[in-house]
Amino acid sequence: MTPDAAGPRATIVVGVTGGIAAYKAVSLVRTLVLAGHDVHVVPTEAALRFVGAPTWEAISRNPVTTQLYEGVDQVRHVALGQLAELIVIAPATANTLAKLAHGLVDDLLTNTVLASNAPVVVAPAMHTEMWRNAATQANVATLRERGVTFVGPASGRLTGNDTGAGRMAEPDEIAETALAALKRRGRGPRSRRARIDEASDAGRLDLDGLRLVVTAGGTREPFDPVRFLGNRSSGKQGMAIAAAAAARGASVTLIAANIGTDALPATIDVVDVSTTLELEKAVTDAAAGADAVVMAAAVADYRPAQVQQGKIKKEHTGERLTVEFVVNPDILAELSAAKREGQTVIGFAAETESDPATLLELGRKKIARKGCDFLVVNNVGWNHGFATDDNDIVVLNRAGDIVMEASGSKLSVADRILDATLSGREESTRHA
Repeated sequence: MTPDAAGPRATIVVGVTGGIAAYKAVSLVRTLVLAGHDVHVVPTEAALRFVGAPTWEAISRNPVTTQLYEGVDQVRHVALGQLAELIVIAPATANTLAKLAHGLVDDLLTNTVLASNAPVVVAPAMHTEMWRNAATQANVATLRERGVTFVGPASGRLTGNDTGAGRMAEPDEIAETALAALKRRGRGPRSRRARIDEASDAGRLDLDGLRLVVTAGGTREPFDPVRFLGNRSSGKQGMAIAAAAAARGASVTLIAANIGTDALPATIDVVDVSTTLELEKAVTDAAAGADAVVMAAAVADYRPAQVQQGKIKKEHTGERLTVEFVVNPDILAELSAAKREGQTVIGFAAETESDPATLLELGRKKIARKGCDFLVVNNVGWNHGFATDDNDIVVLNRAGDIVMEASGSKLSVADRILDATLSGREESTRHA
């Protein structure tokens, strides 16, 4: 990213706390410096056990200190916070989140945060049990309420042999979120009501008071106790929409089809399903009280007419196996037909057509058949769309007009989808 692309030069404080993911923060600092910003790294004493001060100084091009009592004549523990236009903490340990939530200031980093009016972006990193602990989730909820932006954590390989939620988000995703927050700098402290009123610009809490239902993942239709008909959807886009909606103030229910959801905030109500019929019941029940329904899950069009109670064996079936399929319910069309006044239904269309014009035509035909308010159209294939961290989409309205196009990380795309949804709801209200 070039300095021009990032906007004017800004002073950014990057806090680094004591976790193994500290090594990844080196790449984050480098990205922000190369984007033309004045970056000051404030590591905790524990962070220096993982990455030393010379590395931070070489990458940031600024001196590094962790001591409260250095530069006393400059009141450094306050001055740095006052100077900052953005504060990013990556990784943010459970201990750091607890101190920030309760206003504890026993080191230079926490003093800097408390003395600053700058937006704060944090990227948590810890073991799964620590992330899911009720105390940590309460601290996260408190910080979100105060306007702190969270990036991750992701689910994946942790230290040792552990795997699960708690992996720090990748540096590029953190940088993207941080630079987006930087564009909104200079507002100072705001009340909850003010943040809601300014949401069209700030992008936070503009969904306050709304109830969203989001489906994610892919349904599985069993042949027998061992095998199923499924698809390659990872659920990443649907989970990103759920997380982004929750961060913007919505009350969110996620209908999760065969995906892990440990990395999601505890404030999201998760309903686990497997088959299309299970998803149909769960989303129909949840939609009854929802303001918007986002059908991001990949739903099987057909299911086996009969499910065998024992494992199908080739010794019994011979060289060929014939399976009869029956059509599954068209859940998106059902939700669209049953939606009440003021409710918004958003569908997804994953197509393998690579020609943009043909892709749009398929999308326009689908939204006409389904009757939903918006349709998110994207191209998928062997190596893109499914199970990737990025997406490239077009959003159509009921008339088939393009209302928004977006590409980038699935989290950034999620926010754009929510922007289009909110804009459409406001437009409907004005014409009601």
